[in-house]
Amino acid sequence: MRRLTKKKALTLVKELDAFPKVPESYVEATASGGTVSLIAFTLMAVLAFLEFFVYTNTWMKYEYEVDKDYSSKLRINVDITVAMRCQYIGADVLDLAENMVASDGLKYEPAHFELPPEQRLWHMTLLHIQERLRVEHALQDVLFKGALRGAPPAVPRSEDSPSSFTACRIHGHLYVNKVAGNFHVTVGKSIPHPRGHAHLAALVSHDSYNFSHRIDHLSFGEVIPGIISPLDGTEKISPESNHMFQYFLTIVPTKLNTYKISADTHQYSVTERERVINHAAGSHGVSGIFMKYDISSLMVKVTEQHMPLWQFLVRLCGIVGGIFSTTGMLHGVIGFLVDVVCCRLQMGIYRNLKEAPLEEQSNGETLIPTENGVQSEETL
Repeated sequence: MRRLTKKKALTLVKELDAFPKVPESYVEATASGGTVSLIAFTLMAVLAFLEFFVYTNTWMKYEYEVDKDYSSKLRINVDITVAMRCQYIGADVLDLAENMVASDGLKYEPAHFELPPEQRLWHMTLLHIQERLRVEHALQDVLFKGALRGAPPAVPRSEDSPSSFTACRIHGHLYVNKVAGNFHVTVGKSIPHPRGHAHLAALVSHDSYNFSHRIDHLSFGEVIPGIISPLDGTEKISPESNHMFQYFLTIVPTKLNTYKISADTHQYSVTERERVINHAAGSHGVSGIFMKYDISSLMVKVTEQHMPLWQFLVRLCGIVGGIFSTTGMLHGVIGFLVDVVCCRLQMGIYRNLKEAPLEEQSNGETLIPTENGVQSEETL
């Protein structure tokens, strides 16, 4: 009984076989079929190779949500060179609440405004990168992927005597409240004031005013080497001594998560405006460099993602199965069309065979249609 049950089960399983085997004696290999198979295998190999490159590549996913962190401090990273001596200028931050932030984290270093040839070459390269970033926004993803954690490379110091320096490099960082504010560099050192703050500009001659400047770096949040900010490499030359440069920044908190780094940083967009201060012509203001920033309430999450292994295998199976099925159908359709075109005469003969009746002539002969015409056969 058990043997009979096993045989029935085995027979039932064989009847459910969706891949019946054809004996090799019934299979006919043709040159056209071999050509199509070769093309199909070549396409499979090429597409599988390209799919592997897609699998090894990564992409950045952007998500947006409301920034709920309003109590933390915002770090401002500054590296700017002004074409004035350090004793004539001062830099500080005034926030929306008219609170002056201490600028103890900023360093004033005498420097030359003109760059040496190797640094000038890097500056021109940086400007070219900035131009491409304004056109090709996808390049920002490349910068995110290449970002690394660590301190940025130090700028080499000049060995010239301090008296030969005609410019001042202001670099360092500040911690401010996460509210709108104004970071500015103007004439005179800043002093506290009951109504805000003031700069001792009366002791500086107007002939020494020159707010030509170069922004080597300006970013917000954690410093991430490899990330290029919109104002990096900006250089402005002032044609007049009394000149005001204004930058309006919108800061967007950003959480960056890649396979190399996970950091809380900030991106920003900027618009700029400049004008000559001429009180006689009605152009009032204070000469200097003013960066007015505002913080967006939205936060961006940038995450580097990778294609999972199961999805790669599914896509690979789709490539192999799709090409195999498609080439099989195309080979069948082309073979059918070739048979129709090449065997048209033979199909006409078959049609004549069907239409010609078997008639007996009056002389006792029977007409039998053949390939060469009609042949008569005598009746017995």
